[in-house]
Amino acid sequence: MDFGVTFQTDPPAWRVAELTKRAGQLGFTHAWTFDSHIVWQEPYGTYSQILSATERIMVGPLVTNPATRDPSVTASLFATLNDMFGNRTMCGIGRGDSACRVLAKKPATLAHVEESIRVMKDLAEGRETDIAGKKVRIPWVKSGKLDV
Repeated sequence: MDFGVTFQTDPPAWRVAELTKRAGQLGFTHAWTFDSHIVWQEPYGTYSQILSATERIMVGPLVTNPATRDPSVTASLFATLNDMFGNRTMCGIGRGDSACRVLAKKPATLAHVEESIRVMKDLAEGRETDIAGKKVRIPWVKSGKLDV
């Protein structure tokens, strides 16, 4: 059975990495953080620290969004972490309510979220995908995996 833990990325970021390492030692298999870049610290740099300090724990946002993060950039980020640390990322994705609210922006539509999931998963797993009529692929991804 898998057990996960969720942390806010409140300062200091190193503390989240330390707590996640401890959670892994206690048998937790998954660690989530929030992804609202104005409200909390940036989670993706913290994921690199968590992954380097642990051997099995899976990490990812709960949740990211396509309104403040371009799906192709997010896919490349996950593909890079997976290449470095062995396919240990996962991605919760939503409309971006809290991330957008503090910027006086509207959250993504459900159609945009759905399209973003397709793009992120295809690119992070090394498949060619269509973005606005253009075929793109991350050429260095060989055996990527991203649960979205």
